[in-house]
Order: sequence, then C-alpha cells, then structure tokens
Amino acid sequence: MSDPLADVVTLLRPRAAFSKSVSASGPWRVRRAEHGRPFYCAALEGSCRLTIRDRDPVVLEQGDFLLVPAADAFEMSSLTPPTEGSETMPVEVGPGEFRVGRQDGPADVRMLVGYCTFGSPDAGLLVSLLPSLVHVRGETRLASLMHLVGEEARRRRPARDLILERLLEVMLIEALRSMGGPALSPGLLRGLGDERLGVALRRMHEMPTAAWTVAGLAQEAGLSRSVFFERFRRAVGVAPMEYLLAWRMALAKDLLRRESGGIAEVAVRVGYGSASTFSVAFSRHVGSPPAAYAREHSRSA
Repeated sequence: MSDPLADVVTLLRPRAAFSKSVSASGPWRVRRAEHGRPFYCAALEGSCRLTIRDRDPVVLEQGDFLLVPAADAFEMSSLTPPTEGSETMPVEVGPGEFRVGRQDGPADVRMLVGYCTFGSPDAGLLVSLLPSLVHVRGETRLASLMHLVGEEARRRRPARDLILERLLEVMLIEALRSMGGPALSPGLLRGLGDERLGVALRRMHEMPTAAWTVAGLAQEAGLSRSVFFERFRRAVGVAPMEYLLAWRMALAKDLLRRESGGIAEVAVRVGYGSASTFSVAFSRHVGSPPAAYAREHSRSA
C-alpha cells in the first residue's frame, strides 16, 4: 500500500543547503529573517528559546528536534536573553562550528542548525500539506540522523550530495511521523492520523488513476458521504477531490520534468482518459499547458 507521507517527501526532493554546529554560553540572542527556507534545529545539549513570528516561544531542550518547513522571521536566544534590542553575532571557531555569547568557558547549549532546500518546483503545494511547525521531543534517532547530516555536509567525500539527499529524506519522514493527534494544524499528517481518513488518503496515493468520487472514497473510509467530506476538509484543509487533483498534478509535474513519456502517457498515468482532458485540467491548475511546462522545467534542460 502506498505511503502518502513518503510520497510527498520524495517529491519534495530535500537537499542540504547549509548545516553548522553552534555552541553558546551566557546571555545571547540571534535573529534571522528568512524567505520561506526550511529551517531545522537539533538541541544536542542544554536548552534555548526559539521565537517565530506570530507564534508563542518554544523552549528547546536536549534531544529536541525542530523543523519549520517554510521559515520566515525568527529569533533564538538563551532562556534568559540579554537586554531587549541587543543581538549577539556568532563567531566561527572552526570549519562549520560557531560560538555565540560568552566565548570562554564551557558551553551552556550545543545544537546543530541548518537549512535545506526543496528541489521540487511544486514545493509550495507539497509544503502546504505539512505542519507549519514540527517539534519533536525525546526522539534520539533524530539526533543521530542530524549528527550524520552535519558530518556529511562538512566533508567533501564521494557521493556527498546523494547521501545528504537520502539522509534528509529519512530525517524529514522520521520527524513527521513522530507527530500526530488532533492538535496538528490541518494537513496530510492530521488526515493520516485519522484512521478512517488515512485509508482514503492511502487509496488515492496507491491508485491515483482510479475514477474516484467522494462517495467512493467515503465507502473506502467506512463513512457516509457527508460525514467523510466534512471530516476530510477539516483535517486535511481541502476537500477530497481538491486534494486528489493537487496530488495528480504534482505527479504529472514530476513526470513531465523527468520527460517520462509523452503527454498522452502522462495523462493516463495520472488518471485522465485523454491527453486533451488532461491538458485542459493541467493548464487550469498550473497556468501553462503540459508541453510548455515540460520544456521549461525539464531536468535535462
């Protein structure tokens, strides 16, 4: 059976853009203004505070892992930060290693932080299916993975980029599957956390070419049509057929980028009976015809 979470992460094509080890001591504060880049942090020792714009502060403790799939402005600081308005500049003390705050003496906190990129041009859609903030506590496997990512990012060994890509895929899946429950923001994870909706989501990913209807998906979930529709919309954030269309288009974009068959073949592989029907749906959803999209985004271009 298809795994929707693995499907989404695989299409995202995460890559390690930057990773560094940071230690800090005394009062300190670092501010960053980002533009939608995925930010992650693993707290290896000690504690610190993270404040993301429009969110309550989060205290990161030893063993915690945090991922913001689309980071904006945020601030990291000691639990007791310095005077308001002051900022501490990190000092590079070695390759990929930085010190913040007091430079001498033992560190109060040590963490691995970094950014990754999503190689998919459809990243906006796929990221919208994920929680806006992933905070996992007490998962030692994630800390081990982050150590591997940091080590690999700093060393220029054969197949480095390929290994980093695979490690990041595993890291993202490990972090995301560690979350769950109704407190999650609407999205794929919350839908998968609902036993009934999870069945329907897996069916859509397993058989995207099937002639699904809301009634058919509701039957798979063992719910009435109306209950299924409302429950799906509340949990995932979009209506069932809207999700199916978005997933089919994400698959189609990937096939077109990889030049995996002509337009007619792609149409069949994502559930359309003819190239013309697919072209109309694709153009309406994406804003350009399939052939034009393939020419512009071909991976071999």
